[in-house]
Amino acid sequence: MPRLFTALEIPRDAALSLSLLRGGLPGARWIDVENYHLTLRFIGDVEGHVADEIANALDRVRRPSFPLTLSGVGAFGGKKPNTIYAGVAPSPELAALQAEIDRICQRLGLPSDARRFTPHVTLARLKNTSPDEAALYLSARGNFAAAPFKVGRFVLMSSRDSVGGGPYVIEEAWPLVGAEHRGAAMVTDVYDSSRPMR
Repeated sequence: MPRLFTALEIPRDAALSLSLLRGGLPGARWIDVENYHLTLRFIGDVEGHVADEIANALDRVRRPSFPLTLSGVGAFGGKKPNTIYAGVAPSPELAALQAEIDRICQRLGLPSDARRFTPHVTLARLKNTSPDEAALYLSARGNFAAAPFKVGRFVLMSSRDSVGGGPYVIEEAWPLVGAEHRGAAMVTDVYDSSRPMR
């Protein structure tokens, strides 16, 4: 059973900027560049008919495309840092899109996420990294900022259980209003029970 979540893709130029942050931190397992994404709403393991309901409900989202800027780096885990991430400059449009997707999931009876939404792109998972090593890494890269990019769609992604997440598969995509449609092809019938998930 795949694990589902909604997300924004990270375009190539921004991913290249993020990749320059790799290295220089003991105990870090760096995320593959092709797996960079910004999670909007974690959904979890669901049955095929529930996945179809989610996809049908998300089909009604009508939000405008908007610019987004990746900015700053941080760590989750407090005194036991476990994740290094790139942050996101404040974006009312991003917050509104995430809140609408969250409301849709709640209406469908999906459990809510106890954690407050903190938009970020995971760069590395940490194992046995000391707080001092993490702090040193973060202070050296605290002024990180990538060029803004336009968010033209959001996607439903799946992942399999694996160490560090990924590979991720785009199951379906929804263009935002005003976005170019050439990159927003729909992936259909993914949950056809007669064939295995990709």
